[in-house]
Amino acid sequence: MAQQTKKQKMLTQRLDADKAYGVDEALQMLRDVKTTKFDETIEVALNLGVDPRHADQMVRGMVSLPSGTGKDVRVAVFARGDNAEKATAAGADKVGAEDLMEDMQNGNLDYDRVIATPDMMGVVGRLGKLLGPKGLMPNPKLGTVTPNVEQAIKAAKGGQVEFRVEKAGIIHSGIGKMSFSDEQLRANFDAFLDAIVKARPAGAKGKYVRKISMSSSMGPGLRIDNAEVDGV
Repeated sequence: MAQQTKKQKMLTQRLDADKAYGVDEALQMLRDVKTTKFDETIEVALNLGVDPRHADQMVRGMVSLPSGTGKDVRVAVFARGDNAEKATAAGADKVGAEDLMEDMQNGNLDYDRVIATPDMMGVVGRLGKLLGPKGLMPNPKLGTVTPNVEQAIKAAKGGQVEFRVEKAGIIHSGIGKMSFSDEQLRANFDAFLDAIVKARPAGAKGKYVRKISMSSSMGPGLRIDNAEVDGV
């Protein structure tokens, strides 16, 4: 990390691990203590009152961030015929069938999203052990198994992100880049949190969103005041 200025050192020393920051205040603090030259990602993590080992407490879904992610999303599509042509025209990075399957089996898995038409799941199913651990397995509940490949590609490249709670009850995601305006990041934060709240599973008991924190790629983690966030 680059050397901090006197101002940045002072601000870093002022950071209070026990303080609950407002969202706008946290964003400003992360900007003030930034020392890197690259465009860092702003990340949000939530500690949820769920135990994902139980099926009725799993939290998983998709959310479209209104300001986008600032990331170039690579999309692979399993499709044939007209759907393959539509996928190519819609901007998919790779389109294929058995040839795409073989390419992935050979280790070419540099994708952020894998989409498939329903008729291709027989082929995609052979890749379960490769795509599953990477969170890339197409799933109809997430909209990644669909006959409308154009819409799915547009959503993936336009700011749609997947979320899934981890074993410890933590769920996290990037919500944009440091170069975004405060208004853009706040809109993405609100959309992400709203999606998590709406995805509350039937088995969740007691307080659902227990803790919210925000950080940048190379910056400190700041606790966000739950009282400022509606619905938690």
